[in-house]
Amino acid sequence: MHTKTKYWTPADGDAGLNEAAAAIAAGGVVAFPTETVYGLGADARSEAAAERIFAAKGRPSDNPLIVHLADAADVDALAAEVSPLERTLMAVFWPGPLTLVLPVRPGAVAARVTAGLDTVAVRVPAHEIARRLIAAAGCPVAAPSANRSGRPSPTLASHVRDDLDGRIDGLLDGGPTGVGVESTVVRVLGGDVHILRPGGVTAEQLREAAGAAARVLVSAGDVAAAGAGSTGIAGDEAGAARATDAAVANPAVAFAAGAPRSPGVKYAHYAPRGVMAIASGAPEAVRAAVQAAVDEARRRGEPAGVLCCDEHAGSYRADAVIALGPRAEPAVAAQALYAALRECDARGLRFIAAEAFPEEGIGAALMNRMRKAAGGRALPV
Repeated sequence: MHTKTKYWTPADGDAGLNEAAAAIAAGGVVAFPTETVYGLGADARSEAAAERIFAAKGRPSDNPLIVHLADAADVDALAAEVSPLERTLMAVFWPGPLTLVLPVRPGAVAARVTAGLDTVAVRVPAHEIARRLIAAAGCPVAAPSANRSGRPSPTLASHVRDDLDGRIDGLLDGGPTGVGVESTVVRVLGGDVHILRPGGVTAEQLREAAGAAARVLVSAGDVAAAGAGSTGIAGDEAGAARATDAAVANPAVAFAAGAPRSPGVKYAHYAPRGVMAIASGAPEAVRAAVQAAVDEARRRGEPAGVLCCDEHAGSYRADAVIALGPRAEPAVAAQALYAALRECDARGLRFIAAEAFPEEGIGAALMNRMRKAAGGRALPV
């Protein structure tokens, strides 16, 4: 497919935003900024428009799309039912990086958007441009990340252009995104909050908002994905153990094992072109493992790089060393991760050794994305 992609810059102001909204209303696909990553938006009610998203991205057809709304009051037009706990989460986190998987109102959105499921994933973005665009378009907007499927998600308009120029109708440039990783996706079942995909809202924040009466649980489907796809470097057993532990602790998440209720839980995602592997453990052992892996790759004649915390950046010998941020500030690393993965590609790295970051707070989402970028590969430490 090839089309002329129109670009609207901040200098275009309201006129550019209104043109972008008109393109969506007419059945087009337009990339736009959110507080998490850039999204690729189309009218969620239109099968043809949704199909254009899948075609532009090269996205698997059983991967549902998140529907973005301008206002929380619009949710009842899409959802057949919203529980008191779900409304509490909306009140606390919307607008913001939280997606709720809700029972879909029949006919409210295109079947392609829900991947034929009886649920719809919905959120209200915190980015003012995103909400104004959706309101001006006059429709709910289905919007996965604006990248080719499997590639690192875009945090700059230039990332969108690299992946989708000539494949979409337009790109609304709103500058860099804030959070840097996608929204947290949750489903409320039996009074418990199941995290299907970690993201910009942390498990700790969800626990505080949900109150003592509700448990916040991690989906076995997403935990299992952290160990999937490994090719023998290490870590398959650990991934399987995490999945088993989660399933035993939380048998109600069996729904995650079939067609995915959330994007980002079934297929390889966020991956650089080179092979990536992650080292976890004590800092000294991690540094030794990373350097050994880089040295071995370079002996094979492969350009090799390192993703690490700021504190360790000066200690590595590699073709490229990319510091993501202070080890104790995973939010900084989350903002930097996707751009760093794209930089690895720009530098032609065929092997990337990465340091793990602490998994508290948004560190859980950061490490989820890093493990998926690595295809579950772990370095022996």
